Amino acid sequence: MQLYFRDNFFNAGYTEIMNADQEQAGHLDLKSVFGSSLDVSDEKGLVCSGKFRMLTNRWDVTAADGTHLGVLRARFSFFSKKYEYDAGSRGIYDVSAPAFSQEYDVTDESGRVVVSFRRTSGWFSSGAFVLDNQSEYLDTYELVAVVMGVHAINKRRNAASSSSST
Repeated sequence: MQLYFRDNFFNAGYTEIMNADQEQAGHLDLKSVFGSSLDVSDEKGLVCSGKFRMLTNRWDVTAADGTHLGVLRARFSFFSKKYEYDAGSRGIYDVSAPAFSQEYDVTDESGRVVVSFRRTSGWFSSGAFVLDNQSEYLDTYELVAVVMGVHAINKRRNAASSSSST
């Protein structure tokens, strides 16, 4: 399933999630200008939420009923962008992209690419993404929260590096 979605410039408000036929397939509720928490909804209602754990750089994804779905964390790497999504009993997935690329692959424990996503927006616009889910274990709307978690971690890194260089 392919979905298109975007961030808002000020990280707050609702944005649409569109399918490949450019029909609305849900929405993102970006909770606050001052934080990075969000809710992901399909046509029927809330599916999952994502937010940073208190005082850490780990992104928690929870189901609508509050059960823990997984945690995303950055992995150290010199020449690429690497993350790990631990989906508990459903497996641990590597999320990676070459150093200057905006195209990410998500691989399962056997090394098979099960999900891909890419940033489709430019440098000075808010993040817009296309997600292609081929996984039989990960829900597409859960993966929207994971992609937005990767985006939030990248924004935190960029903010930290720009504030340390001044």
